[in-house]
Amino acid sequence: MHRTLALLLTASLACSAESDNGTDPAPAPAEPPGEIPIYGYKVIAAYPHDPGAFTQGLLYRDGFLYESTGLNGQSSLRKVALATGEVLQIHALEARFFAEGLAHFANRLIQLTWKSQQAFAYDIDSFEPLTRFTYATAGWGLTCDGEQLIMSDGTATLYFRNPFTFEEISRVEVTAQGRPIRNLNELEWVEGEIFANIWETDTIARIDPASGQVKGWIDASGLLSTADRQSRRVDVLNGIAYDAKGKRLFLTGKWWPKLYHIELVNP
Repeated sequence: MHRTLALLLTASLACSAESDNGTDPAPAPAEPPGEIPIYGYKVIAAYPHDPGAFTQGLLYRDGFLYESTGLNGQSSLRKVALATGEVLQIHALEARFFAEGLAHFANRLIQLTWKSQQAFAYDIDSFEPLTRFTYATAGWGLTCDGEQLIMSDGTATLYFRNPFTFEEISRVEVTAQGRPIRNLNELEWVEGEIFANIWETDTIARIDPASGQVKGWIDASGLLSTADRQSRRVDVLNGIAYDAKGKRLFLTGKWWPKLYHIELVNP
């Protein structure tokens, strides 16, 4: 497992983030530096997931999953039943928008777009659009620490933003033993850390939000079975959600037929 992680990491160390989120080939990864702990996982449960969902953002709130799906002409905001994978509520974006990361703050959901440099805020109950924000970079991942939004743009930089205005408050460069980790994609706030999946890999970085230093790696390789990969069109790992009350971590991917509740295994 650790050898697999070494081969996957990363894009991040050498390559720029030219393209997120279509199906372009992965850039050549580099060897990860240093003695950073590598966590495995144990699958606790597997749930149905819409295999037509090109997952770009995922979160768990009050018993439901909220999901942002991408691709032009297919992008949406969804409320999903965990146990069945049923889409309970959906808002379709205009075809010109390629939806990306998703975060929750107060009574709002905030959804990024990839290249349009616009984010949308919705009422969490009705999905009614409330306002929109602009930003100067690409939009990849989004999460919230309870006070600030945290955004990735495919580089090694994380941006901390005001959840009411979307103005930048601060930023931090993510590094592993001094080397920048690029291609930061889907984000989730987990017990005071930022979990960030590294685009086009099965690797998740555990990041200290104050310093940007990677505190650990999660090797999620093998999560989607070979049979599922061979029997249908699937893409990469790209959905992280955390149930803070239940201490449950969920992972899925683009066009994956399953969503997994996993437990981390210490190195």
